[in-house]
Amino acid sequence: MHDRAGPRRRACNGAVVPARSVTLRFLAAPTDAGYAGDVSGGRVLEWIDKAGYAAAVGWGGTYGVTAYVGNVRFTTPVAVGHLVEATASLVHTGRSSMHILVSVSAGDPRRGALEPATECLMVFVAIDAERHSVAVPVWEPLDDLDRERQASAIRRIALRARIEEAMAAQDYSDTGTAPRITLRFLAAPTDVNWGGNVHGGIVMRWIDEAAHILATQWTRNPDNVAVFVGGVRFYRPLHIGHLVEVEARLLHTGARSMHISVHVRSGDPATGILEQTTHCLIVFVARDEHGRASLVPTWRPSVPEDKALEDHALELIALRSEITRP
Repeated sequence: MHDRAGPRRRACNGAVVPARSVTLRFLAAPTDAGYAGDVSGGRVLEWIDKAGYAAAVGWGGTYGVTAYVGNVRFTTPVAVGHLVEATASLVHTGRSSMHILVSVSAGDPRRGALEPATECLMVFVAIDAERHSVAVPVWEPLDDLDRERQASAIRRIALRARIEEAMAAQDYSDTGTAPRITLRFLAAPTDVNWGGNVHGGIVMRWIDEAAHILATQWTRNPDNVAVFVGGVRFYRPLHIGHLVEVEARLLHTGARSMHISVHVRSGDPATGILEQTTHCLIVFVARDEHGRASLVPTWRPSVPEDKALEDHALELIALRSEITRP
């Protein structure tokens, strides 16, 4: 039987063998709750990033940075007080990249059974003290499950490039009339990660918060939740003390969904020059008093840029569907 989890161990020859997976276990605290009562999607994204980071540095043996997070589907809400288990497993490596499958399950600790809450694929890059990428040990599949997961990760590389290309080709200017909101604040010392910059999970929480505000303004219903996050691309580190701007813009509405693009920009407040650090698409649904997805107001594009961005959202929906195909 192959050991998939646990701390690093020593082989017969005395060499240290890195763990192939890491599992974090903890209780969801009252401070993890979002405005809808359950744990916020942003907090779950933080947990995903922490579990992925632990697996990445454990495998690479050096500091790692989040490069990409894809296809996060929130299937079951996590309740405050529930036991949470976040498992991050290596599924593929490049020269310096580590592709990590992260799954989150949760449940009432009095019952013991945990239900899947979300799953996603992350890509981390190992770097040295000068922030240059460094080689990582080659990960090899041990069984059919490993081979299946690796094949899926490799297929997603080309698809991810298509999604990134489609996202980079869009114009987001002031000529658009779509609903939008912008949050502006300083990155605080409490946002720091182990490398001295802002934690990737914190950035994803900001994304969730900005999108939540926009969804609430559009529906006039504060009970709305993220059901999908995709194409989270980290372009550059975000530094403590820098000015942060998180802009959320509505791209498309379905009968019960709101597709929202979020850009994160940051820079030295002394210069006022902001550069893009992160970009992604997040989908929210509003819930009725029974917790079921409810109808949302329809948004209709009125200028060419609005129409182009709505077409872009529909293109991303089609591209995402390819991930779930066999």
